[in-house]
Amino acid sequence: MSTLYLDHQYLSLKLEGETLVTWLQDQRQRPIPLALLKRVVCLSNVQLETNLLGALAERGIAFMVANPRKPKRRALLLGQGHNDASLRLLHYRLAQDAAWRLQCSRELLGAKFKAQLRTLSEMQAQRPEQRHTFWKAEQQIQQYLSSLAEAAGLENLLGLEGAAARAGFMALAAVLPDSLGFTGRKRRPPPDPVNASLSLAFTLLHYRAVQVLHTQGLEPLLGFYHEVSFGRESLASDLIEVWRPTIEAWVWTQFSQQRLRAQHFKTDANGCFLDKAGRAIFFAEIEACLRPLTRALRWQTRALIRQMRAWEEVAE
Repeated sequence: MSTLYLDHQYLSLKLEGETLVTWLQDQRQRPIPLALLKRVVCLSNVQLETNLLGALAERGIAFMVANPRKPKRRALLLGQGHNDASLRLLHYRLAQDAAWRLQCSRELLGAKFKAQLRTLSEMQAQRPEQRHTFWKAEQQIQQYLSSLAEAAGLENLLGLEGAAARAGFMALAAVLPDSLGFTGRKRRPPPDPVNASLSLAFTLLHYRAVQVLHTQGLEPLLGFYHEVSFGRESLASDLIEVWRPTIEAWVWTQFSQQRLRAQHFKTDANGCFLDKAGRAIFFAEIEACLRPLTRALRWQTRALIRQMRAWEEVAE
């Protein structure tokens, strides 16, 4: 186990030696060794002792509070980060270097567009009757990929990325059942089961990226492709762009194989959300997808740091 999801009311958490123990009302549950944990994701109202938070932070175990129905009601506790302040200073310098940002963003989107093309190819293999739909989307994305080198600035890249995302989502909409009501990417609030699943999965991936960046010594708030925005971890948003097509393919698989169905969702004034049965399925399935992506985020971050250090050596 690396991630513990808490999704029961009336839970309390306690620290017993080197283990985390959950209590469901008066029933003691199986203890979990802290050595097995990398993060705790709390989706319900629980009671806990403050010394437990300190123990988690000391061991670098992230504690995330999330509410799928209220995205702004969130919190993330991280342990001590990397101690090399020179890396953060380099990060600040590069975040203000227009040429670096443009080149870094081109490489980032190039990787994303190629991932989109692989995803569309895999989907076409499973849905050959929709080959024209996939061929059209692939042609568009291939054109955007070819245009990256000519993009004069970040605004141009944003336009290409947005157009490629729409092409991919249009193809996704064509192969999903009409009963799901998915016609394209919509958020805040998500209006249908597919958008609800995408939003929750992207959020979980985003916070994996925040945790990785924190432990590697980079500033999650300071991005290269995404501009600085109050309250947004822009560098984490940068990193996960490459892996968004993987999440989109995962969501398509869940619905195409009917692991997730429309009846696992409910809709109210706050949008469309998973019900309790749906959440149990979702979190069991998403962890298998996020585990390798978390490793990939670590490799990606280390590669970025090497690239930054190489720039520093040349600049000096």
